Amino acid sequence: MKISNYIFLILGIILTTSFGYKNARTEPKKKDKPNVLFIAIDDLNDWIGVLGGHPQAKTPHMDRLAQRGVLFSNAHCQAPVCNPSRASVMTSLYPSTSGIYFLNPDIVESPVASRNIVMPKRFQKEGYNVSAAGKIFHNGKGINETHIPNYAGQFGGFGPMPEQKISTYPGHPLWDWGVYPERDDQMPDYQIASWAAQKLTEKLDQPFWMGVGFYRPHVPQFAPQKWFDMYPLKSLQLPKTITGDLDDISPYGTDLSRLKHVSPTFEWVTENEQWKPLVQSYLACVSFVDDQVGRVLDALDEGAYGDNTYVVLFSDHGFHLGEKERFAKRSLWEDGARVPMIIMGPDIPKGQVIHKPVQLLDIYPTLLELCNLKPDPKHEGNSLVPLLKNMDAEWPHYARTCFGPGNYSIVSEQYRYIQYNDGSEEFYDHKNDPQEWYNVIGKPEYAEVIGKHRIQVPMNRHHILGNGSTGHESYEATERENK
Repeated sequence: MKISNYIFLILGIILTTSFGYKNARTEPKKKDKPNVLFIAIDDLNDWIGVLGGHPQAKTPHMDRLAQRGVLFSNAHCQAPVCNPSRASVMTSLYPSTSGIYFLNPDIVESPVASRNIVMPKRFQKEGYNVSAAGKIFHNGKGINETHIPNYAGQFGGFGPMPEQKISTYPGHPLWDWGVYPERDDQMPDYQIASWAAQKLTEKLDQPFWMGVGFYRPHVPQFAPQKWFDMYPLKSLQLPKTITGDLDDISPYGTDLSRLKHVSPTFEWVTENEQWKPLVQSYLACVSFVDDQVGRVLDALDEGAYGDNTYVVLFSDHGFHLGEKERFAKRSLWEDGARVPMIIMGPDIPKGQVIHKPVQLLDIYPTLLELCNLKPDPKHEGNSLVPLLKNMDAEWPHYARTCFGPGNYSIVSEQYRYIQYNDGSEEFYDHKNDPQEWYNVIGKPEYAEVIGKHRIQVPMNRHHILGNGSTGHESYEATERENK
């Protein structure tokens, strides 16, 4: 071998070895596990800008989140009450399976639900740093502390409360509305957002699951003056309603949404000229909580985790502001069951709106798949990842809401079917009747599609657990009244 060729051979070995070593050192490491930012809002209906539930609603930050991710415009809770809805989210079980239908009991008291590992504990088991503040599970002594590692507290919960009621409504102390307190930083939700913003600046050696649970717009509907100034009473629009909206509803259906409820009646609100003040206070609270969502999102963007975090925002159920001649939640109609739901994060399409029916109990299996974790065969929800990948994917599923065993609404892309425990029914065609003003259950042209919805009603129904809450009393009073 010539000396020159020998030299080139030696150089080639050296260079190959050198570059091989360098490439080995700089080979991209395995992608970090994604984080989860889990934002729960209490009693928020579709009165946000991107859902168009109220034409004057101002929610720039939730709208911004929807533009950066996927908005599910046809999402529904599994029970129109805080405790069962949140229990369903955290276990991915229907109330009909768990027996948790009303404001009690907790998950640990359900023989079925207690066998499911709740979402925060599952993520902790998978090596996640888990923490939360505010209302994630239903409020109650030690409930959030039981289910959430590193729970930071309620920060005042539904407070602060004035010494005397602001409104003239003589009922439940939480049912109050008006300007209070003076400053945002006196509100628990502001403090919860501050906690979350601070946590998002911390350096963690593990991926995180962080729960941020906001209390507004749940009653009492209090917010500082500046939020009320956004909605002057003089120009404020009331929800669209019609006279005689309940004429085609069965006595059972009417009683279920009224008997033993603690919210003001439609008659009291109108006689005392409080409809506009209630709408104003609700919208003020919505804009206030939207601002807190914005503060959390800004902190996420400004920190180190924005590129590798899935954000899920949802409400536990809807809320009536005069529609169907009622106020508050606890109904199987659109205003009680439909909720905002937005998912944003790595590889999630931006600005898409999915109209297929989805459920809150789908969130848990969805997050497991997004985070590359094994599915839980006990979950009754469906992962939404197929829809996140292709909004036109085949989706045979319906959404189901219940208010006690025997009372169900079943929702498809165009229709809502309601069946009550006495056998009475309702059916609404959202294409022609988005406000659900006209019950078309008896019209022959809908017979076939009604049948497809009717078979979605579950035959197996766990008996009611717990006792004594407003929901228990309402259900029992309705059953007695309609024997």
